[in-house]
Amino acid sequence: MAREILFDPMLPVWLIAGLAGVALLLCVLAAFRGLPGWWLRASAVIALAVALVNPSLQTEEREPLSDILLIAVDESASQALSDRAAQSEDALAGLLGEAEAAGLETRVTRIGDGIGDAGTQAMTALSELLAEVPRDRVAGAVVISDGQVHDADLAPDLPAPLHLLRTGRTGDWDRRLIVSNAPAFAILDEEFSITLRIEDQGDVPAEMGDQAEIVISVDGGQPRAYVIPVGQDLELPLALPHGGLNVIEFRVPEAEGELTDRNNAAVVQINGVRDRLRVLLVSGEPHPGQRTWRNLLKADSSVDLVHFTILRPPGKQDGVPVTELSLIAFPTRELFFDKIDEFDLIIFDRYQRRGILPSIYLENVRNYVEQGGALLVAAGPDFASADSIYRSPLAPILPGAPTAIVLEDGFLPEVSEVGVKHPVTEGLPEDFGLDGAPWGRWFRQVQVETVPGADVVMSGLAQEPLLILDRVKAGRVALLGSDHVWLWDRGFEGGGPQAELLRRLAHWLMQEPDLEEEALTASATQQEVTVTRRTLGDAAQTVTVTAPDGTEQVLPLIEDRPGRFTARFEGAEQGLYRLVEGDLTSVIGLGPAAPREFVETIATDAPLSDAVASRRGGSLALEDGAPDLRSVREGRAAAGRGWIGWTPRGAYLTADVRVTSLVPAWLFLLLATGLATWAWLREGRS
Repeated sequence: MAREILFDPMLPVWLIAGLAGVALLLCVLAAFRGLPGWWLRASAVIALAVALVNPSLQTEEREPLSDILLIAVDESASQALSDRAAQSEDALAGLLGEAEAAGLETRVTRIGDGIGDAGTQAMTALSELLAEVPRDRVAGAVVISDGQVHDADLAPDLPAPLHLLRTGRTGDWDRRLIVSNAPAFAILDEEFSITLRIEDQGDVPAEMGDQAEIVISVDGGQPRAYVIPVGQDLELPLALPHGGLNVIEFRVPEAEGELTDRNNAAVVQINGVRDRLRVLLVSGEPHPGQRTWRNLLKADSSVDLVHFTILRPPGKQDGVPVTELSLIAFPTRELFFDKIDEFDLIIFDRYQRRGILPSIYLENVRNYVEQGGALLVAAGPDFASADSIYRSPLAPILPGAPTAIVLEDGFLPEVSEVGVKHPVTEGLPEDFGLDGAPWGRWFRQVQVETVPGADVVMSGLAQEPLLILDRVKAGRVALLGSDHVWLWDRGFEGGGPQAELLRRLAHWLMQEPDLEEEALTASATQQEVTVTRRTLGDAAQTVTVTAPDGTEQVLPLIEDRPGRFTARFEGAEQGLYRLVEGDLTSVIGLGPAAPREFVETIATDAPLSDAVASRRGGSLALEDGAPDLRSVREGRAAAGRGWIGWTPRGAYLTADVRVTSLVPAWLFLLLATGLATWAWLREGRS
C-alpha cells in the first residue's frame, strides 16, 4: 500500500494564489490597525484557499516486481579455445542458481561471431537485451567472455553495475603471424617486398626461443621453409612466377602448447602484371592484313612492338642503287641472336625464306620457344611454297605441315569440337555473334596436316584445320592457316571477333593462367564458393575441399557446358580452403586467413575495463572459482574478491488506485463563512 496527498484545484493555481495573497494582505493591514478579528479573517481566507485547491488522498495497491539480471554469454570462435566453453557454462549455471535464490529474474543472450569479420559484438548484444526489458527493473549485467570484445566503445548506458567474468587460464600463450605491406599488384620478374612478423602473446615458455620456422608456398605448390626471428619485422623479397592471380600462403607450424594455429597462417593474393609486352612482328611482304596485326598490337599502350616488313629481299633486282634507297637494314643479329629472349611473343606474318634469316637464327627461335617462348605463324600462300618457313629449323616445333595446296574459295570459319572447350575459342560464337547472323567469310586457306598431339580449335573449308595450337616443351606455338583474318577487321559480310580471337590467342601463347586448358579455379561470393574445373577431356573427377580447421569434404563436379565443370559449397568459417582434383590444386581465402577472433586470443580485462569501471562493476577470473552474487545499495562498490553485486530496483506494478477527498468542499466553505461571521460580530461589539 502507498498513500499520497493530491491537489485538484477548482480554479487556476495562479488565480487562487493571487486572491489568497490579496486577502492575506488585507488581514495584515487589519492587524496593523488593531482590529481584533484579523486572525479570524486570515483563518477564513486559509480555509477558503484549501477548499479551492481541493486536497485528496490517493491510495495505491502495489504488487512488487522482481529485479532482472542481464547475462551475455560469449560463444564466439575464440571461446572454443582451451576449456573456455566449459568455464562459461559452469559460470552460467552457478549464476542462474544464485540469481534464483536471490529472487532475481534472468535474461540470457548468447553471442556468436559477428557478421563478416566483425568479431565479438558483446556490447551490441547487451544493448539489444536491455531494450527488451523495463529499464527500471534492471539490477545488473554480467558478460561471460574471454574479454576479447570488439565493440567495447558501444557499451550501453546501464542503470546498474556491469561485470565481466573472464574465461581463460593464466598460463595461456599463443603465436601468430602478421603480414603487412602486401601489394595488390606486382610486375612479373621484378622483386617486391612483403613485411612479415611472428609475434608471441601471453605466458610464452622459455624453451620457445626467439626464432621460429615459416613455410611459404605459391598457388598450393611445393612449400619452402625458412627460420626467422620472433618479434621483429622482416622484409621478405619475392617475385611472382606467373601472370594473373598468385595466391601466396605463409604458415608457421603449430608450437606445442599454444592456444590455436588458426592465426599461424596468412594468405596474400597478388595479381601479376607484365611491365611491357614485347612483341616482334616480322611481315614477309606487304599485304592487306598487315595493318590488322599492327593496329591490334598498337592499340594496347602496354605493348612494345617491333615490326619489320621485308620490302626488298636480297634476290630482288630492280636496278635502283642502294645509295638511293632509304630502307632500314633488317637487324637480324640483334633481334634473333642478342635480344631474342627479351620478347614475349614472336609473330611471323606471311614470312618465307629469302635468305634474310640464316638457319642459325631460326634455330635460335626454336630454342627460344622450347625454353618457354611463344611463336605465332600467320600463314598465307607462302607457307605452301617451296620457300615455306616450314622447310627450316622451325619445322620440328610447328603444329602443322603444309601439303602445298592452297584452297581458294569462300568459307565460314567454325569453332571445332575441341575448340568449343578450349579457352582460346570457347564461347566465341555465342558471345561474339552478330545478332544470330554467321560471321563473315574468308576466301583463302592453306591445307595443312596436323601433327600428333596438337589441338585444332578452328576449322575452315571442308573442315580443314584452320587454327592449330600446340605445346613444345616449355613454350607454345600457334599456326593460323589463312591470311584473311583481316576481312573480319574490315567488317566484310558483318565481320567477326578477330580482335577477341587474336587477343586470347596472344595471351594463351604467353601462358596467361586464365587461359589454361586444364585448370582448377575457385571464386567466392561472401561465404559461397564456386569451384570451376576446365578441361579438354570428357569428364572430371571429384574435388576434395579441405577447410581451415582440417576437415575435408568431397564434391561431385557437374558439367555446365562442354569442357567446364562446376561445384558449389558454403564455407562454414573464414580462412584458407584447399582444393584438389587429380593432379590439380588450388586455394581460395574466405575473409582473412586468421579471422578477427584469432588476432588476439589471450584472455584479458583491457577492452572492457573502462565500461566496467564506469558502471561500478568488477572483472573476475573464472579460474579462481565462480563468484558469489550479493545485493548492494545504489552508488556503492558492486564487486570485490570472490563476489559481484546487483542493485535492488524496487520496481512495482500498480494493481488499484483510490482517490478520496480529505474534506468536503462545502464543509470548508461553511467553515470560512463561520470564521468571517465571527470576525464581524467580534469587531462589531468592539
